[in-house]
Amino acid sequence: QLIESGGGSVQAGSSLTLSCTTNGRAFSTDAVGWFRQAPGKEREFVAAINWSGGMTYYADSVKGRFTISRDNAKNTVDLRMDNLKPEDTAVYYCAVDLVETTSWTANGVDYWGKGTLVTVSS
Repeated sequence: QLIESGGGSVQAGSSLTLSCTTNGRAFSTDAVGWFRQAPGKEREFVAAINWSGGMTYYADSVKGRFTISRDNAKNTVDLRMDNLKPEDTAVYYCAVDLVETTSWTANGVDYWGKGTLVTVSS
């Protein structure tokens, strides 16, 4: 089971760090990603990292503002979000794709967390 934490309400320009871990099987050999879903919109890819942390991928909308990282010893994957904008408001979901890919889609995800809400006010 994937467990997200770190969401909250902040003002535009602020930073937040989301964290994902598991309460069962460790995901140190899995590719892990973050998706988000705003009200009335489809779930969209945000960022992903391969099992070793050597490869990272970002949506164009967050590139340069968000940073994904992992600590396999601690079984955590973090999403550092800087310079947050109101359009970043969404529920953020941690995801695992058992088939490592360079092209993440919601349909390809094997495991989802329950999500954590991020609200950015202007």
